[in-house]
Amino acid sequence: MSTTTAEPVLSTDELRRYNRHLTLPEFGREGQEKLKQASVLLVGAGGLGSPAATYLAAAGIGHIGLVDFDTVEASNLQRQILYGTSDIGRPKLDAAEERLRDLNPHVDITRHEVRLSSENALDIIDRYDVVADGTDNFPTRYLVNDACVLTGTPNVYASIFRFEGQVSVFATEDGPCYRCLYEEPPPPGLVPSCAEGGVLGVLPGLVGTLQATEVIKLITGMGDPLIGRLLMVDALRMNFRTLTVQKNPDCVICSDNATQTELIDYEAFCGIPDPDESTDDDMAVPETTVQQLKDARDNGDAPFLLDVRKPHEADIASIDADQLIPVDELASRLDELKAPKDKPVVIHCRSGARSERATEFLRQQGYDASNLKGGILAWSEEIDDSVPTY
Repeated sequence: MSTTTAEPVLSTDELRRYNRHLTLPEFGREGQEKLKQASVLLVGAGGLGSPAATYLAAAGIGHIGLVDFDTVEASNLQRQILYGTSDIGRPKLDAAEERLRDLNPHVDITRHEVRLSSENALDIIDRYDVVADGTDNFPTRYLVNDACVLTGTPNVYASIFRFEGQVSVFATEDGPCYRCLYEEPPPPGLVPSCAEGGVLGVLPGLVGTLQATEVIKLITGMGDPLIGRLLMVDALRMNFRTLTVQKNPDCVICSDNATQTELIDYEAFCGIPDPDESTDDDMAVPETTVQQLKDARDNGDAPFLLDVRKPHEADIASIDADQLIPVDELASRLDELKAPKDKPVVIHCRSGARSERATEFLRQQGYDASNLKGGILAWSEEIDDSVPTY
């Protein structure tokens, strides 16, 4: 009578590769097998996704999904360690998959080269055991949170800004969700993006590694995950503190009396206007293109150019503005503005977002103001590529 032996979950090569895990009494072979049998979705393959994906692949997660649709840019390389100089211009997921497969060929990788949306989020997220949210915008954070709650998928959340970071675990069976902590998003434009505000290059490495740690703890059952706790990281002072996050009994998505049972329009929820919707011309902020500004300068009829970035940004790149007043200081320093009210004023920032707010404000004060469309990025791309982008 012949007998068959079940194939071991871990191969000889894997036992050798994961030896330092196997020798941990709290981890052992059982913990490693749990990692191999698990699936993790990383939303975003940027600053946070790079270290998180790297360490999760190295740890032996059996199936890793990556959601991203960007290409590698030179400015990514200061912190996005999945990529190198030779990857500039490549789709991020091409480069990420290549690097992760080289790091650990035992890991299956699924690429989702799409923008996560209300139409596809439930289908994608429901395929995975854990989600690691490393997104950099509020609409996607709320989308990921709500999709995780609706599918019953734990959400290991992380975010970074300048020198600070946050990590927590949301959407578990008994724990709070992201909406329990942040019931409403901040007003549009109040919180600058990392492109505008900057980020210390090593910070996503620190925070993304903490995020990967929480994923591993959830899968293996080791330790005490950050459920009901928000870890705050201050890299300048190297200070770590933990805040308690209570489950909101009236949360619209995760409470027993939830009123939201499906995904919504998260751009609208966060107050971001739909670019496809027509707008009232009387309400729209007037714009000046970079070509129009150049033509006016060439013709000796240049408007007054106001830069509303931070001073350190002007040190990086300049298009010879007549005056610089940061947008957040404009109201309190209005008496310092040198622009005459009888002359056109063009306002610029890096990409056009902050200058749009400043334009709206100055028009309310009686100035003939317009927003430089695309900001200094557009000037560099269309007019003068010697102007650095950042």
